[in-house]
Amino acid sequence: MNPSPFFEIEKRKNVAILWLNRPEKRNAMNWPFWRDLPDMVEEINADPQIHCFVIAAKGKSFSTGLDLEEFFQEFKPVFQGEFADGREKLYQLILTMQKGINAIYNSKKPSIALVQKHCIGGGLDLVSACDIRYASKDASFSLRESKVAIVADMGSLQRLPHLIGNAHTRELALTGKDISAEEAYQMGLVTKVTEDFDSLLQAGLRTAEEIAENPTIVIRGVKQVLNHGIGKTIDEGLDYVAVWNASMLDSKDFRSAIGGFMERKRPVFNPETRVD
Repeated sequence: MNPSPFFEIEKRKNVAILWLNRPEKRNAMNWPFWRDLPDMVEEINADPQIHCFVIAAKGKSFSTGLDLEEFFQEFKPVFQGEFADGREKLYQLILTMQKGINAIYNSKKPSIALVQKHCIGGGLDLVSACDIRYASKDASFSLRESKVAIVADMGSLQRLPHLIGNAHTRELALTGKDISAEEAYQMGLVTKVTEDFDSLLQAGLRTAEEIAENPTIVIRGVKQVLNHGIGKTIDEGLDYVAVWNASMLDSKDFRSAIGGFMERKRPVFNPETRVD
């Protein structure tokens, strides 16, 4: 795969770090971010040795969101199309931009977002698609689009209500205000706050490594069952997980777990893809 001007993938045993790598612009999301993100996720998905991935950012900030000035200059004719065919081009551009963040959410591999300093607009869209979110204590979050005359359209309005509730989401979206890492922790947007970026990265990698040691087929199942359950009744969710386990329970790793239990030994999962 050709290198991306925005991203860098680093592998550490069975964990990958997807780095946002535009630190000189505080990782503001220009076109290469939106263009390349689906391919970056696909590269991670296609590597059987990667069991879990972390999304982190180089530089002082996680991301200040859409690079509005550069983006408007590049796509001005699309933004300002006068007739229906021009409106359709903008509609298709938005759908194209949604693909990368949707790919993170739909990936069978768990993702952990690590946020330092600014997480604004598109940055919040990005982390809301991840399975787990940690932050350093200097982090701040903002669903900023209302302050720049945009209705957020990359997933925050759809995913945040399931993470922090409808009331918190409405307050953030309608005001566009900043909230601190502590406020984000209290409302459940992040589940851990660390002292600084170094401790943030260490915490994220520890969790990723812990996930990576579990059976990959089970991790895929957990993600699929949780995602399927959104918008469903409890009974529908229970039936779905019953079908899943009826189909997938008797795996090599399950037999290894049973054998380990009987022999009083800790089982080793994913031996064919495990990197020690």
